[in-house]
Amino acid sequence: MERRTFLVSGILSAAACSFLSRIVEGVERIQERFTVQKSDFWRGDYFHQTNVDVSRIDEGVIRARIGGKWESYKIRELDEAFIEWNIKDRLENLTTMKGGKMPDWSGAHNAAVATYGKNRGDSRFSLNNAIKGTGLCPRKERLGGLIVRLQETGDRPYAEKFDVLESMYRDGTLWDRTKLISLELYAKPDFETHTFLNQMGNPVSTIVYLDIPSYELRTIARLLHPKDPDLTVYEKQIVTYINTVHTYMHSRFKAVVPAVVYHVIEEFDNSPAGRGGKGKRGLRVV
Repeated sequence: MERRTFLVSGILSAAACSFLSRIVEGVERIQERFTVQKSDFWRGDYFHQTNVDVSRIDEGVIRARIGGKWESYKIRELDEAFIEWNIKDRLENLTTMKGGKMPDWSGAHNAAVATYGKNRGDSRFSLNNAIKGTGLCPRKERLGGLIVRLQETGDRPYAEKFDVLESMYRDGTLWDRTKLISLELYAKPDFETHTFLNQMGNPVSTIVYLDIPSYELRTIARLLHPKDPDLTVYEKQIVTYINTVHTYMHSRFKAVVPAVVYHVIEEFDNSPAGRGGKGKRGLRVV
């Protein structure tokens, strides 16, 4: 190698090393600045939500602490149009799966859940949006029998389980229209999702479905950990049901995971006006 080439190569190598070193230092500073912080929501291996009060739930009222201030909210029923759309989509998905195909990702099951209020340290924003699986919740008096039925048929062939689920969705008297349900699959003492942190710090949650018609629900989220000794009998049943119906078609989990109940406060129809002239373009319908 010529002396000039050697010197140029050495200078470039030194410059590259210096540049890379600055990049590494910059990344380290960013990592140091945005270190994920552990919350104080846990009591050992379980959490207990303290910003939602369901003591007046039988009166149709739920209280939530928003921004440090307690507010009372009237729980509402989802309207008939939402229920019809939700059940119709689920029945169509069952037919699709019976035919050996996977259903679309859009529709009544997958929803975008927006939350805000708690920064875990790795972002300048508290606002978060995540796709969550959501479901209808059976009425309180029907939960026990339904759990037994799902548990007794959980090991049956898929064709039989499809029939069980189909019979559930065709029973219009089965569903509690004041709430939707979901699971918090990933939050643990050593790992907390942003949705979990936001809902534990501020339970306001909006739910939007990608479909036509398109619905948006404004809700108060109640988080239930299966090991929480303060859960009521009804809340324990909800946790059991959601885990049971989730594993009914999915692989079984090693442990029961926390449940989320979305209590409906408002419902909006976000469908465009062109949908047969029926779209409300974001007007509140409940």
